[in-house]
Amino acid sequence: MSTPQPSMPQAQPAVPNWQAAGGPAYTGYTSPIPVVRTHLGHAIASEWTKIRSVRSTIWTLGVFVVLNVGIGLAVAALLAANSSQESLRDENPLSFGFFGLLLANMCIITLGVLTTASEYGTGMIRTTMVACPSRGRVLAAKSIVFFAVAFVTTLASVVVVALIDVALLDTRTPTGQEWLKGSLGISLYIALLGLLSLIIGSIIRHSAGAITIMIGLVLAPLVIALFMLAQSLEGVRQALFEYSIPNQLSVFYSNSLTDSGPSGWDPLWIIVGVTAVAFAGAYALLEKRDV
Repeated sequence: MSTPQPSMPQAQPAVPNWQAAGGPAYTGYTSPIPVVRTHLGHAIASEWTKIRSVRSTIWTLGVFVVLNVGIGLAVAALLAANSSQESLRDENPLSFGFFGLLLANMCIITLGVLTTASEYGTGMIRTTMVACPSRGRVLAAKSIVFFAVAFVTTLASVVVVALIDVALLDTRTPTGQEWLKGSLGISLYIALLGLLSLIIGSIIRHSAGAITIMIGLVLAPLVIALFMLAQSLEGVRQALFEYSIPNQLSVFYSNSLTDSGPSGWDPLWIIVGVTAVAFAGAYALLEKRDV
């Protein structure tokens, strides 16, 4: 009669080292990868990696700087060559940067839309939401990163144009308030306009459609007002002139297109309010929509 062989111990599957609620602790496999609670900083780092590694950022910001500085330099050179110095003596030299900035801000608008809408077009938004299920956190991170990039780029180029204008033109010396509004104020406004574009891109989820809406928002009120010739529409025409984005940009240079309407820092508070309302709407839609 054969002697029974002792049974070999069965290998136990590795299980994570965790403790069930109200139960005993399990010992075994522990992951070497540290598990940390994610926060907004991680989402910001991710969005920063995205925005600095795609070609659209380099191209749009590059064209923005070229247009803003190039047109600013051209305007200053033409004025210096063809205008009498007496006619410019009472002018604010910073105001001549308006022309380049009015055209160049289209690049900031485009980049703002692409920051969100392009992910929906490529399907990359699914990966983003898997990595960070908190949709509000994703929108906040995109907004913070984009606003910082747009503001720094705008401020640097605006200051360069301002220094060129002051150096080439024989005008009066700008006051401290004019320097503040013509550099910091206008940069905040352009960055917020781009941020509004980002939010519209998140709502529309289509790059071409969102860009079209934003360009219409910038140009349509002023164009429509130019063709409102009926006397009965004079009040509407005046309001469109006063609150059009080109006029609000000119307010920062103390060179408003109208004698009434926003003045001082009013355009900045207007764009802050509009952007905040749009952000709240985009956040609510993100929570309700499927990806």
